[in-house]
Amino acid sequence: MKLIEYRSRDEGFTLLELVVVMAIIATLTALASFNFIQARVRARDVQRKSELRQIQDALELYKNDQMPQTYPTNVQGLAVLVPTFMAKLPVDPKEKVTAGSWMVYTYSQTSALAYTLQACLENTSDLDKLTPNVSCGSGGAGFIYQLTQP
Repeated sequence: MKLIEYRSRDEGFTLLELVVVMAIIATLTALASFNFIQARVRARDVQRKSELRQIQDALELYKNDQMPQTYPTNVQGLAVLVPTFMAKLPVDPKEKVTAGSWMVYTYSQTSALAYTLQACLENTSDLDKLTPNVSCGSGGAGFIYQLTQP
C-alpha cells in the first residue's frame, strides 16, 4: 500500500518546477520576438533601398528620352515617370500601412544632370545611412539614406 501512495505523490510536477519552465519559455519568447521585430525593420530598409534604385533607373530612362538630356524638374517631380517609365511610384513600406507616419521618398533636381533621392531608414545602425547623421521619420526615429547623380 505504501508503494502505491509513494507513486501517486511522485507523478506530478511541483509548483516550483512549473514556474521555472514558464520563466524559461517567457524568456525565449521575448528574445524571439525582439529578433523578429529587428528582422522586419531590416527588411523594410532593404525594400526602401531597392525602390530608390528602381526610381533611379526610371530617372535614367527619362533622361535618355529627353532632348537635350535632363532630369525632371522639382516642379514636375517623380510623377512624370508614371506610366511611361514606371508602372506606379513606390510608397514607403511604413507609409503604406499608416499615412503620415513616415517620411515619403523625396526627389530634388540639383541641376539639369544631377539629382538627389532620399528615404528614411528605420535601422539606425545601418551602414548606408547618410553621414553625418541626419535624423528623419516620426520623432527622429531614423536616418536619411541618399542616392545622388552627380
